[in-house]
Amino acid sequence: MRAAGTLLPLMAVFGLGACAAVPGPSAIRAFEVPAACPVSAEAFQANDGLVRSRAALQAGSLTILAVGSSSIEGVGASAPERGYVPLVETGLRERFPGARIALVNRGIGGETTADTVNRLQTEIDAARPDLVIWQLGTNDMLRDLTVARVVSDFERGRDILDAAGVDVILIDPQRLPEDTRNPGFRGRNALLAGVSGTIAWLGAREGYAVDPRFGPMSGWAGLEGGGVGPDDLHLNDAGYACWAANTVAGLSGALR
Repeated sequence: MRAAGTLLPLMAVFGLGACAAVPGPSAIRAFEVPAACPVSAEAFQANDGLVRSRAALQAGSLTILAVGSSSIEGVGASAPERGYVPLVETGLRERFPGARIALVNRGIGGETTADTVNRLQTEIDAARPDLVIWQLGTNDMLRDLTVARVVSDFERGRDILDAAGVDVILIDPQRLPEDTRNPGFRGRNALLAGVSGTIAWLGAREGYAVDPRFGPMSGWAGLEGGGVGPDDLHLNDAGYACWAANTVAGLSGALR
């Protein structure tokens, strides 16, 4: 039996063979996933979306823009390459070695949903993506904003996304440790659970894919710190690897 801290190559987790090289100076290396990480594609909800992304992939090139706050930026990871966005890029390149796949990381720590929406058009114009990954809701709840405010800001963002003709994946907030020592975080999981349910509903309503995080994190007890770092907020390396592995499993299945 492997110890909880044992790491498995992503290829082994997904039943892949040797890592294939993509065009460029070097081969993509597998990232390692903690053995205690439950990896499954079942939580990922495609909601009949991702049409443009499938077509782009079949044409040989997929560009993904990732926006949101510190989880997208990678705060808490021990190195930039151990954050969520670089790991998802690596994982998708392993799953689709014949395509050129690029992820653009435009996460900014501390942002609310409104903050992201206010710069969304500029980010889309710069990256020209096929798919936008949008992580939202955490800072809104930590700042005592209402779910109604999140929905209103989301709808402004939806109008921008739909006008751009891009596919969308929504990502809900992370789960905070129940035994947190930060008094400002105590009791917040109820609020985070509520906005997570709203995000899932919005995704189904708009035909956007949803990659849930709050619910699946309840199964991360075997990870170091439950996947959360010493500040009781940002993910640690194990958390980012587990989250990325689940995104890759769900998204790659939905793109086939």
